[in-house]
Amino acid sequence: MSEKTNAARILDRLKIKYELVEYTVDPDNLAADHVAEELGEHIEQVYKTLVLRGDKTGIIVCVVAGNREVDLKKAAKASGNKKVEMIAMKELLPLTGYIRGGCTAIGMKKHYPTYISEEAQHFPFIYVSAGKRGLQLKLSPLDLAKAAQASFAEVATIE
Repeated sequence: MSEKTNAARILDRLKIKYELVEYTVDPDNLAADHVAEELGEHIEQVYKTLVLRGDKTGIIVCVVAGNREVDLKKAAKASGNKKVEMIAMKELLPLTGYIRGGCTAIGMKKHYPTYISEEAQHFPFIYVSAGKRGLQLKLSPLDLAKAAQASFAEVATIE
């Protein structure tokens, strides 16, 4: 098992139960469906962490299932913005301390308002990045919300 990430250390400090799960990274395919396939899990339980910028609040974070997309109108409404947009990829590392394919809502450089797509609450556990490519955290959605100081909101598209 690889060394613990900052996100895992934060979970330890909060005494939150989780599992670290390794998977094989394909640098040409960082999509959630590849991660789900590698984990042998349903895509509905493998979540991606996306960073957006609102016109009023600035940076926000949305955590959505791998088979969904952030609904920009819903994310704006949930976060008190008129409009939100995805940040440029080059901004991800400086803003969060994480790279694409390894971004997690736990332990970013700075805390940003964070919204977990509400359907996550229907699962006993979900997977999110542990803060580096090739490593996922398996934990309860409620524990993720606690660790990331996040709330549940309707922020994703419904297929």
